[in-house]
Amino acid sequence: METSPTDAQSGQATLTDEITSPPRPRNLLIWGVAALAFLTAMGISFLLTLPNAWTQPLDDAWRGVMGSSPQDSLPNSPLAMFFQQFGQPLGSLFTLIIIPVALMIFGHWRSGLFVIAASFAGTGLVSQLAKNLVDRPRPAADEAAGLYGPLFTVDHGSFRSGHAVSMGVLVVVIMALIPAAKVGMRRIWLVIGFLLCAGMIWQRTLINAHWLSDSITGVIGGVGVGLIM
Repeated sequence: METSPTDAQSGQATLTDEITSPPRPRNLLIWGVAALAFLTAMGISFLLTLPNAWTQPLDDAWRGVMGSSPQDSLPNSPLAMFFQQFGQPLGSLFTLIIIPVALMIFGHWRSGLFVIAASFAGTGLVSQLAKNLVDRPRPAADEAAGLYGPLFTVDHGSFRSGHAVSMGVLVVVIMALIPAAKVGMRRIWLVIGFLLCAGMIWQRTLINAHWLSDSITGVIGGVGVGLIM
């Protein structure tokens, strides 16, 4: 059976594509799995040491310096409220509707679905699962020692911070949406993303909603989910 020039060219192109297409990098998957392994290890270690987690001395020291009282104005400042609203319905509207819909309008429907899936995996699976399994008490009020409980309405469980998980996921998601060729833009976003994560850790501990270790672990867990997705 003779092969036509068109068939030969098609076969050669397919073979060339298979040879020249680089394999998918696995380092992101490895880092993502490592981040979730760290989250899991922290959760197990807390379960074994609660009610006084092994990180409690550091958490208490940080809270003594950073924690605010209801009379302080900083928790209600625009910067602090930006991070507070990020984990509220307003932030969910941005990550679950505005970004995905904008991507789909411009024809990037797979990217839109990626954003939705990563957000749900972070806040729904990792965040709520860890919170319900570990159920670490949030910082409690001790006014005699000058310490106060959460300054905003919160649900149960301090480990890990849902706000922090959501921020970690968002930073990775936005990085993934920036074309690999835009190296400068990726570097700029890397700096911005680091500041956003640090700001979220600051705000969650400022309002006594979470311990420092819960907030840091939340960011790492969120980054891990984003990398795996």
